Amino acid sequence: MEFRTSPTACGALDEISSGGLTVGILRKGAEPVSLRCGGIGYLHRDGELVPPATGWANHATLMGYFLHRLLDGRSLYRGKPVCGGTHGFLRHFDFDEPQRLVDGLVYRVASDRVPADAYPLRVALDLSYRIIGGALRVEFCFTNEEPELVAHVGFGLHPGFAVSRVEDAKILLPPGRYVRHFAPGNFLDGRTEVLDFAGGEFPYPKSGLNGSYLLGIEGVPDRRFRIEDSGRSLELDFSEVPYVTFWNDSDSFVCVEPCWGLPDSNPQTAFENKPGIQHVPLLGQLRRGFSIKPNP
Repeated sequence: MEFRTSPTACGALDEISSGGLTVGILRKGAEPVSLRCGGIGYLHRDGELVPPATGWANHATLMGYFLHRLLDGRSLYRGKPVCGGTHGFLRHFDFDEPQRLVDGLVYRVASDRVPADAYPLRVALDLSYRIIGGALRVEFCFTNEEPELVAHVGFGLHPGFAVSRVEDAKILLPPGRYVRHFAPGNFLDGRTEVLDFAGGEFPYPKSGLNGSYLLGIEGVPDRRFRIEDSGRSLELDFSEVPYVTFWNDSDSFVCVEPCWGLPDSNPQTAFENKPGIQHVPLLGQLRRGFSIKPNP
C-alpha cells in the first residue's frame, strides 16, 4: 500500500494505491475525486478539482447524517431541530488528517464536532476507504455515545461514474424484487411500485434519470450491480445496502448511489420516523459498507 498527500487549491488530497488501483480523496468532505485503474479514470470528471461552468460539479459526494433533502431544509428530531442542505453536513465537513491503516485510511468525525443544528445527539463517525482484493471498500461506522437513547441516521455515498454516453452504457441489475419509491420534487409522496425483475439491463427509461430512481433492494438476493461502457467496466457490491438511487444530469455519467435511508416525505414525518432511517443502538455501533471494483 502506498500513501501520498498533496496540497491543492481545494485543500489536501490524500491518495492510496495498491495493485494498480489508485484512489484520491479530497479531505474537504472526505470525497473520492479519483478512482483509477489501468490508466482509466472511473469517476465523473476523474481527478478534476476545478468546478465546471455548468452541470454537476462533484465526483462522489458523502451523505450524512441524513441524505437527499429535508422538507424546507429542516426537520424535528426528538423535538430538537435538524437543519441543513442537500445530503447533510458531511459533504462540507473539514476532516482532519486521516489515520493510516495497513490497507487504507480512516476519516473521523468526533461527536463534539458535529454541528448542533445539523444533528443533536452525540454520535461519532469513522469513515474508512480501503483497497481490498482490487476493490475500493467504503465503510461507515457510527458510534452512539448516548447512554439512554437509540440514535437515528441516514447516510451513503453519491458516486458518479463516467460513461461515454448514457444511452450506450449498460447498467446491469441483478435479479430480484425491487421496490421503487416515488419522490416528485425530491420528496416521497407515499407511492411505491414493485418490480419482479429477471436481471439484466436497467429496466426503466434512462430519460428519467435526471429525476432519479429510488429503489429498495432488500428483496434482491445477490446485490451486485455492474456498469459496462467502452473501455470501462466495474462491479458494485451492495450486499449490505438497503436502497440504491440512480441519477444523472448529463450524458457523460451515471450515479449509482448506495443509500441507507430515503428522502423526506411530504407531508413530513419526525426525523426518527423517516422512511428507511437507520438505528444505532445506545452505547453501540452501526457498521455498514460497500465496494467498487474496476475491471479495466
